Amino acid sequence: MTISEQDRQAQSGEQTRAALIHAALQLFGSKGFEATSTREIASRARANIGSIAYHFGNKEGLRLAAADYIVATIQDVAGQALGHYAVIDIPAETKESARQQLGLVLERMARFVVAQPAAGEIVQFLLRELAQPTAALDRIYSGVFEPTHKRLCAIWEVATGEPAESERTRLTVFTLIGQLVYFRIGREAVKRRMDWTLMGEAEAAAVAAIARQNLMAIFAARDAEQERAQR
Repeated sequence: MTISEQDRQAQSGEQTRAALIHAALQLFGSKGFEATSTREIASRARANIGSIAYHFGNKEGLRLAAADYIVATIQDVAGQALGHYAVIDIPAETKESARQQLGLVLERMARFVVAQPAAGEIVQFLLRELAQPTAALDRIYSGVFEPTHKRLCAIWEVATGEPAESERTRLTVFTLIGQLVYFRIGREAVKRRMDWTLMGEAEAAAVAAIARQNLMAIFAARDAEQERAQR
């Protein structure tokens, strides 16, 4: 069976679209949106400059497509451990299974943030957006930040008995996530201090193990606190 010319063109179009998105992530993250020209993006993607208008309309459309890519990527990383994003209620979870699920989420996130090159592009882009918010950040927040955080908070409630939307729970979940993000933001400092020549799967596994230990320590502290309150 031979691939038709139409199929080949569609495949080539998707490859070009993906290359442009990755080039935009890299350049918008490293240089900033305003300082990046469409010509630079096309050159980095090895694409015709007209392909940006064809696939995205303009540079702003490409920025929004990059945001959509981030949403899809993070959902894919955490999705299997978190379950369906549209469902917040966790009626079937038990305290122990919820704790194991949170540990699994941290491990998956650590392996992605520490070891995967795509994480570097995403974090740089996000730091720019967080410093100067645009419609792209709105998409990322509503598409992955808010639903992921809410779901983690809902699981935390089952794991600890603390209300999902309490200030304490929301801050705790931010802390759990933040400890992992540091290993990408402070990547070079971590490598020097740890005498690591690179940060790959072995290093990610070491970070994941510590993150899980931290989580279990928080659970132990919460359990002790509740026991004291019941006396």
